[in-house]
Amino acid sequence: MKQIHPIPPLYSASSRVLILGSFPSVKSREQAFFYGHPQNRFWRVAVEILGCGIPRTVDEKKRLILGNRLALWDVIAECDITGSSDSSIREVVPNDISGLLEKSGIKTIFVNGKTAEKFYLRYTEPKTGIKAVCLPSTSPANAAWSFERLCEAWSVIKEYI
Repeated sequence: MKQIHPIPPLYSASSRVLILGSFPSVKSREQAFFYGHPQNRFWRVAVEILGCGIPRTVDEKKRLILGNRLALWDVIAECDITGSSDSSIREVVPNDISGLLEKSGIKTIFVNGKTAEKFYLRYTEPKTGIKAVCLPSTSPANAAWSFERLCEAWSVIKEYI
């Protein structure tokens, strides 16, 4: 079923690092904010690696991201997708990542998982010329990665902010 990305990019002029997912889950689309599924470990990992308190509201999550010179968005602007299943993604229209980069101080891009990497390599890297660093997905579907291993892998972000 055709879905249009409902969440604008979260960034500021001081953002230095962009974290890209593939496309928002059903829960994220319902909440109109990134990583809305309670089992997604993104916010727990962010808190752990940035050494801050757990954000409970969307406003607190925005302050956490922007206060650490980060930016959030997704590679895909619209696609056919069944539920939240990355493997069902078809008919992709990419987001204008180049346009976002022109409006910010972003120099480094990380992708959250292999699906985001696949679509970044196909649609975005040829336009931006920026290689993205693939981090293991924080999705609950990535059960092979423990929380501790995720935090260790994701801690590389601290070097760039």
